[in-house]
Amino acid sequence: MLAVSDVASQAEAEALTLLKADNKTGYFGVSLTNPDYLKPYEARVSRGGKVVHLGSFATAKEAALCIARSPEGRAAAAKRAAAAPPAPPLTSEEARQQAEAEGLTLLKSDNKAGYFGVSLDQRLKTKPYMAQVRRGGKQVYLGSFATAEEAALCVARTPEGQAAAKKAAAAPVPLTSVEAQQQAQAEGLTLLKADNKTGYFGVSLTNPDYLKPYEARVSRGGKVVHLGFFATAKEAALCIARSPEGRAAAKKAAAPPPAPPLTSEEARQQAEAEGLTLLKADNKSGYFGVYLVNAGKPKPYEAHVWRGGKQVFLGTFATAEEAALCFARSPEGRAAAAKRAASVPQPRRSEEEGQGNAPARRSRAVLKQEGTVPPMPPGAFVKEEEFPPMPPGAFVKEEVIVKRELEVVVDEGGPSEGSRSEGRPKRRRNA
Repeated sequence: MLAVSDVASQAEAEALTLLKADNKTGYFGVSLTNPDYLKPYEARVSRGGKVVHLGSFATAKEAALCIARSPEGRAAAAKRAAAAPPAPPLTSEEARQQAEAEGLTLLKSDNKAGYFGVSLDQRLKTKPYMAQVRRGGKQVYLGSFATAEEAALCVARTPEGQAAAKKAAAAPVPLTSVEAQQQAQAEGLTLLKADNKTGYFGVSLTNPDYLKPYEARVSRGGKVVHLGFFATAKEAALCIARSPEGRAAAKKAAAPPPAPPLTSEEARQQAEAEGLTLLKADNKSGYFGVYLVNAGKPKPYEAHVWRGGKQVFLGTFATAEEAALCFARSPEGRAAAAKRAASVPQPRRSEEEGQGNAPARRSRAVLKQEGTVPPMPPGAFVKEEEFPPMPPGAFVKEEVIVKRELEVVVDEGGPSEGSRSEGRPKRRRNA
């Protein structure tokens, strides 16, 4: 193992160059792979399209010396020596001025670097900003830079950067909150309010640190559809309002508010006015098709019907009677009421009404109550007697007996021919 000073002397003696690089180790081809090991630095080169491991070393300079001795290290050193010295890094202001002088646009973007095609890699010390573009379906690395603006200038000079700038120029300018509200009024649209962080229906705050932190999304065909990112919540709400889903939601919200819940008595009166029957049932709610589901809630009762072999939910209600009224209005409720009305037994007809030949005699029933007192004859009087007081705990038991007397009247002239049986008496009798 060579000391750091010995490595520098050895490289000078062999006329080798320890190539510097903008990475954690500071040297080309050298990486810090195992910090806790005795030899944490690894020397690697790309050979024949493959990464070749050259060895592990105790110091970064010793690994750089190994790289410098390899054919790939010598070729890289010769290429760097033949190239013109790189221009000094541009400051942010210098990069903006240069882009303006060349007629280029440094495209803004919602990322950590703030520019299109530029990413921030904090592992790089002096040049943490990388410029990259998509070319032929692949990510192409353009270089590392000291400032984000200089990296954005590099991207802006590429065909991909210029195409992106042209596309961005054709896009509409973002609207402020006031402009979005005015535009919605001009188009006759409603920015639907909602109880969420953004305050608007279909709008969510997804990237607070980005230039366009608000996202507009709708549910379409059972899937969540992304509509775009926006600078303000109102602009995102305007995008939602222009969608078919937003228009439908606004129409639903504009509908008149539902009628206040009916009390139990009001529901009974309404059923009577509509000629409906609130069918009783032996369940917790007391009504057929009504269920007590959420006790303690404002609307604890639910109305359900069976339709096409499936249970269909009709709604929730404050009272069992109101839920029963909803059920009674449904076709299933009307059918159930009609079925129950048909199952009530009808009064039985008397034997005489059931026979083919009507009897010749006439009958009438006289209902008399026992205890009726006739007028007193002349000279009669009522004798009053005194009774001793009743002992404690005694009581008088009263019974009322009702006696039915059937008075049958037989026509003295006799019944019509063929309707009177043989041996029937021709007299008045009590049955």
